[in-house]
Amino acid sequence: MRSYKIGLTLALLLLLAVLWINIVPALLERSMNITLSHEAAAVGPAASRLHSKLVVGDLHADSLLWRRNLLRHSSRGHVDIPRLQAGNVALQVFTAVTQSPAGLNYGQNARDSRDNITLLALAQAWPVATWTSRYQRALYQARRLHRFAERAPRDLQVITNRQQLRQLLQARQQGAALVGGILGTEGSHALDGELDNIRGLHEHGYRVMGLHHFFDNALGGSLHGESGQGLTAFGEQAVDQMRSLGIIIDVAHSSEQVVRDVLARDETPLLLSHSGFQGHCPSQRNISDELMQAIAAGGGLIGVGFWEAAVCDASPAGIAAAIRYGIALVGADHLALGSDFDGAVSVPFDSSELATLTQALLDAGISPQDIRKVMGGNLVRFFDAQLPAD
Repeated sequence: MRSYKIGLTLALLLLLAVLWINIVPALLERSMNITLSHEAAAVGPAASRLHSKLVVGDLHADSLLWRRNLLRHSSRGHVDIPRLQAGNVALQVFTAVTQSPAGLNYGQNARDSRDNITLLALAQAWPVATWTSRYQRALYQARRLHRFAERAPRDLQVITNRQQLRQLLQARQQGAALVGGILGTEGSHALDGELDNIRGLHEHGYRVMGLHHFFDNALGGSLHGESGQGLTAFGEQAVDQMRSLGIIIDVAHSSEQVVRDVLARDETPLLLSHSGFQGHCPSQRNISDELMQAIAAGGGLIGVGFWEAAVCDASPAGIAAAIRYGIALVGADHLALGSDFDGAVSVPFDSSELATLTQALLDAGISPQDIRKVMGGNLVRFFDAQLPAD
């Protein structure tokens, strides 16, 4: 009888664990990755024709963080491969989030705040190694993307070099619905303080590395941290090693002084993957227009976000207005999409509905030539120049 009770208890515990893993993360994501209620947008014939001929790309999505099969169409979140295909997306940067502070805000976050990603890793039954290591969390998310690509090579390819990028574009010109995925980190706390981990991340396919997220780290100050400082000595070493490996540096979430320090370090173009313009949307999320111009002057690329704190109006027209402002400020050659899809934000449409933005850009009076650049042409040109040859 005792063994029966023990067996029954274990079975109940197992059932509760299964229910937790399969229900709680889904409920959590539904509450965080929100698509704002909207009627189906009217996309006219001109916008529809233009969108179908675009090479569409997006610089930032946190989809690997969530317990979803990205090869299947989902009713939650913003991104999966079927929805990217429906939105005519050719290239998506998938960014690994490895630490996020409790009480997250755009003003000031303490470096030692309780970490929400630890709780999410436990809730989603990530491997034990990820429970205490941010580096292992980045490796785990990279493995997820690689596994998806191995299971569906006609739908998804992980892009790590220029040759693969060009092959992807050629396949799409021939009618393939293939999506290219590029791996990036949401902050270099994913190094766990070890410079050698830069090479490890590179070996796992990472070609973009953000320096910061919502808090200061060993590399220097965050835009939303406590110090406002620039690059530390460790940060300088990390930046130098990233560049020696051909890794693209993303200064989204970095303090303004860090951005200045990285710009001064050498002439390699920078990426600012998801943001808005302070002069258009005076938000604590956005750096100054002056720095945006400096990034562009160095050949950099700026991804315009889709959520309220970035553009002050989370609607297709609002995003188009931010892009129009950016074109006037830095020129159409330096703008791209930086949605922050699946990044715990509320957006006006998901990745399947990007034709809505093409319509909004036309409505805003932006030329088809500039729309081609902003919707993905600049992104492809930037990665073609910055990725290693093979």
